Amino acid sequence: MSFLRRLLGDRTPPGFAGALAPGEEVVDSAPVEGGGHLVVTALGLWIPAGDGARRVGWHLIGKAAWADGVFTLTESAEVGTAGSAVVLADRPPVRFRLPSPGRLPREAYQRVEGSIRSRHRQEIGTGGAWFVQRKVPGRDGTVLQVRPDPGTDVALVEAIAEQVAAKLVNPAQ
Repeated sequence: MSFLRRLLGDRTPPGFAGALAPGEEVVDSAPVEGGGHLVVTALGLWIPAGDGARRVGWHLIGKAAWADGVFTLTESAEVGTAGSAVVLADRPPVRFRLPSPGRLPREAYQRVEGSIRSRHRQEIGTGGAWFVQRKVPGRDGTVLQVRPDPGTDVALVEAIAEQVAAKLVNPAQ
């Protein structure tokens, strides 16, 4: 057990089923009604999954909302690439009722927002897309993510994202 863990106490909730990475420390946690815990670390948010838990990196959380005792998580899936940009699609929101949330909603919100370096909304045809530069936990630099709205021409968005990513890497072009 590390000195810091001995000094501050181990914040890992009892019965936590996740496998933390070496050096990954629990910042905060809250029990989920029905079993399991939401657990905040520097690398992501651990959520109950089946008989265990899985970590969602902060850069893959499209939205985290807290209202009326329910924490709602909208996770993004990496569905493609456009040059060095990553194309995302939102998964259906998942809701967790937290009877004793403590600081967890605030800690999660701060980390999601903290992963964002810049964001831009672009209307494209009858839809649009979000272009977001984000820090990926545990890696240097940022990644350009693009999230097209449902019904937006994905090929067009990918072409734009590829050009934007190239300009971010080589601004003189």
